Amino acid sequence: MNCRLAELRHKEVINRNNGCRIGFVDDLEVDTTNACVRSLVIYGKMKFLGIFGGRNDCIIPWQKIELIGEDTILVNFCEEFQRKPRKKRGFFKNF
Repeated sequence: MNCRLAELRHKEVINRNNGCRIGFVDDLEVDTTNACVRSLVIYGKMKFLGIFGGRNDCIIPWQKIELIGEDTILVNFCEEFQRKPRKKRGFFKNF
């Protein structure tokens, strides 16, 4: 089965261990030396317009994906160890 990033973004990711909805795919990490996908990235939810920060991103390694269906992606992993903070870029560093 071939799948594009645009198609993956519409699929909901569900943890198979507890049935918890993790979110929708927002990004992919790709290993450019081997030309393979390393992990799926699900961005953390923002608090109050993004002013007060937000939750950390959820990184799901490709090996933890068990099934990619038409509407959902089933994964088998422990969510609490896979959250990583997003790198923040300052607004004024661009000027």
